[in-house]
Amino acid sequence: MEIVFRSPKLQRACSIERESKRQWGAQNAKKIRRRLADLQAAVTLAEVSTLPPVRCHPLQGDRAGQFAVDVQQPYRLIFEPANDPVPRMEDGGIDLTKITRIRILGVEDYHGR
Repeated sequence: MEIVFRSPKLQRACSIERESKRQWGAQNAKKIRRRLADLQAAVTLAEVSTLPPVRCHPLQGDRAGQFAVDVQQPYRLIFEPANDPVPRMEDGGIDLTKITRIRILGVEDYHGR
C-alpha cells in the first residue's frame, strides 16, 4: 500500500531511526518501522494480518473509520484510509479489499486518554 503521513514532522519521527528512538524509545522505534514495512508490503488493507503481532483492527466511537496496528504495549500505530473517495461496501462499511492508500495519524496509547 501507499503510505502518507498526517504531517512532515510525523513522517520524520516514523522514518528516521534517531527521531523514532528519541520520541518513542528504541524498542518502539524498531516496531514502528516494522509495522510500516508490513503495511507497505500489503497490496490492500485486507492483506494485513488481524492476528498478533500485527493485529490490524478497526477503531470505534470517535475513532470510527480509523484503524490501528500494535506496536508495543500500550502503543498503537493509528491510520485511516486515504483513498479518495474511501471505497465502501453495499452495507456502508469500508471495503478493505480496495484500500490501497493509508494516512498515518500517529503513534499513541488511545486507551489511556
